[in-house]
Amino acid sequence: MTLLALGPEGTFSHHVAGRLAREDEEIRLMPTITGIFAAVEAGEGDGVVPIENSEAGGVGPTLDGLQQHRVVITGEAYLPVVHCLAAAEPPHPGMVIYAHQQTHEQCSIFIEAEGLTVVQTSSNAASAVAMEQHPGTGAIVSSQLASLYHLPIVATGVQNSASNTTRFVRIGRREERGNGPAAGAAKCSILVDPHENRAGLLYDLLGVFAARGITLTRIESRPSKRGIGTYVFFIDLVLSTGWEDAIRELKAMTSVKEFGCYPLLEVA
Repeated sequence: MTLLALGPEGTFSHHVAGRLAREDEEIRLMPTITGIFAAVEAGEGDGVVPIENSEAGGVGPTLDGLQQHRVVITGEAYLPVVHCLAAAEPPHPGMVIYAHQQTHEQCSIFIEAEGLTVVQTSSNAASAVAMEQHPGTGAIVSSQLASLYHLPIVATGVQNSASNTTRFVRIGRREERGNGPAAGAAKCSILVDPHENRAGLLYDLLGVFAARGITLTRIESRPSKRGIGTYVFFIDLVLSTGWEDAIRELKAMTSVKEFGCYPLLEVA
């Protein structure tokens, strides 16, 4: 079996995949999150993708992938994220550094305070490679990645928050999963597409959960891609009494796509 994750070698996704891979699974690194979703839907294996960060928020390609592909979430995992500045010299104003977009957002306070010039890359590993290819520059990467590429570290813990954490989800092909909650499930995820915009819309949608005392752990709006001003809502809810009735009531009101109910997976 295969477990797909965002590469190249040394990314946080690669690290999480290594912790979540089962004994019979081989990790295959992919160049994009979009490619992971397409491969999972095609039956090439399960996938591990980042879905949100405590500092930078939702990961757009993952939310788009959930919206566009026939996949389900089979587990979630949380990874504390510590970023380092790799460089041959201490940071100084105007110094060019390479950073992935999410990393840039997570380290924006340090970057602005030091007056660094950021060139965004496709991954943290790509940042390491770019630094190697351009002497005199730096890169914001993990300590593990710096070690892998033999990069000197001049500053550690440059993320905005000491509690910086990224949430990952394991995804699988919808046709290969049952309809009920996975063993040990504690949370469910859905996508709500109202197909309208009216006064009290969000109040009505959330009311089905409030009426049953169901706790929501996340609500995020995303463009529906049908034009400006129309949105869909990603909702995570705690698996508790009445959750099935709440979903049924929502479906009577609007369009709902279920991503499944799943357990917390350990990555330590």
